[in-house]
Amino acid sequence: MSSDTSIAAETRLALLETSELAARRVADLFAESFAADEVAVSLVDNGQGQWRVTIHFAAPPDEAAMRELAAAAGGDNAGKALRFESIAAKDWVGESLAGLKPVTAGRFVIHGAHDRGSMPPNYIGIEIEAALAFGTGHHGTTRGCLLALDHICKGAQAPRRILDVGTGTGILSIAAARALRQNVIATDIDSGSVHVARENARLNRAGDRIVFRHANGITAPEIRGHAPFDLIFANILLGPLKRLAAPIRSVLAPGGRIVLSGILHAQANAVLAAYRPLTFERRFKLDGWTTLVLRRGVRRPVIARRRHHP
Repeated sequence: MSSDTSIAAETRLALLETSELAARRVADLFAESFAADEVAVSLVDNGQGQWRVTIHFAAPPDEAAMRELAAAAGGDNAGKALRFESIAAKDWVGESLAGLKPVTAGRFVIHGAHDRGSMPPNYIGIEIEAALAFGTGHHGTTRGCLLALDHICKGAQAPRRILDVGTGTGILSIAAARALRQNVIATDIDSGSVHVARENARLNRAGDRIVFRHANGITAPEIRGHAPFDLIFANILLGPLKRLAAPIRSVLAPGGRIVLSGILHAQANAVLAAYRPLTFERRFKLDGWTTLVLRRGVRRPVIARRRHHP
């Protein structure tokens, strides 16, 4: 019986301090390039225009390749400035989550187990386990989607058929299932994320209302079998949002809404153009990110006019 004690004894991480724009680009590219169980990326504002990107690796990284990736996103200086460190092995995810305060977005509160007993009345608490905390609701894209859902829940007609494309940790699916008491279909291109989301749904007593599937885009048979949808979430990045625009529009019901996120402020017009002729309804701007709510019009029956002859 053998074990790799060198890996078990320490965690490898990369750090970069740069401008906000470069930091966000680097963080997004690393998060997009690896599975959720391979890296965890955090982004912190250091003040005076400087931001810090921290990337935790599950296995020792190829440093040269990581510098090339950072340079591709943030420029040559970002690649050169990326530095690597080793820290003693510990439950850094658990410690990170324990230090985070609950996040409130409308009627929803995202929290860790340490805040389980302190939820305010009339709020919907969503707990994320420390071990499954890659995406805790603190990111502006997730909070924007939760605010959009809260807005939609206040409408006169609640959506019944719900789809979550790129579910990640499942927060949006869990929130929709619990707030609307409807079934949800949730998909992700990463099989590890599907497992994480399913466990989070079970933890939050929503597992019986959500069907999770590993799928690329909207190819899962369950999607076509339950279409059209009254509400669709797509909290992904600009590239996938544009690529999936036509397929997503094709499964949206008349009068239905799409909540789109993972969009930088400067990218919002490009997304709106890709999803025409849907109607813009609402915009949420948080921490440099934009969330858009779009709606499909309801076709009105054509009533033939009778001609009156003299």
